[in-house]
Amino acid sequence: MFTGIVAAVGRIERVEPLGDGLRLVVDAGALDLSDVAIGDSIAIQGACMTAVAIDGNRFTVEVSRESLNLTVGLDAPGEVNLEKALTLADRLGGHLVSGHVDGLGEVARFEPVGESWRLDIRVPAALSRYFAYKGSATINGTSLTVNSVVDEPGAAVISINLIPHTISVTTLRHLKLGDRVNLEVDLIARYVERMLSQTNLAG
Repeated sequence: MFTGIVAAVGRIERVEPLGDGLRLVVDAGALDLSDVAIGDSIAIQGACMTAVAIDGNRFTVEVSRESLNLTVGLDAPGEVNLEKALTLADRLGGHLVSGHVDGLGEVARFEPVGESWRLDIRVPAALSRYFAYKGSATINGTSLTVNSVVDEPGAAVISINLIPHTISVTTLRHLKLGDRVNLEVDLIARYVERMLSQTNLAG
């Protein structure tokens, strides 16, 4: 489990083929790896990955073809948001994040508004029911608050306000119109939907 509070921006330095997947060597940047062991989980752009090797300030992960098909930002060198797995002693500064990407969204708007930035993401219809006003969303591994949801035919657009700090400490600052992003819906919303669907079946 994770919180969606990005601990550091690292960089995928090397991408190597591994069967039909990839092996990534990641420079952890300011992320402290002193307490990370082989087999531990690290979220990369919101996707939970397992460290299979650690060498100083670098770690290696192996990404399956299925993970590559469901995510963006894990198949080429470049900056990535990083977060170590949550411990029971950590503060839950964001919200409960599993690190399992549910789908891809598309940047529909990204522009400064005063000192902050407005980020609009078009989410697919299959995921739109999980987003709500003042609810939580995870975008590229970053826990964010939804300011509005506007339904469209076959999709919905969620609007998010990014404060200058979030822009400065995450890879979200690199987003452009039309870019795809990794989405994870709120864990509680997922369980609520499941419970309601079973209640309706029982009724």
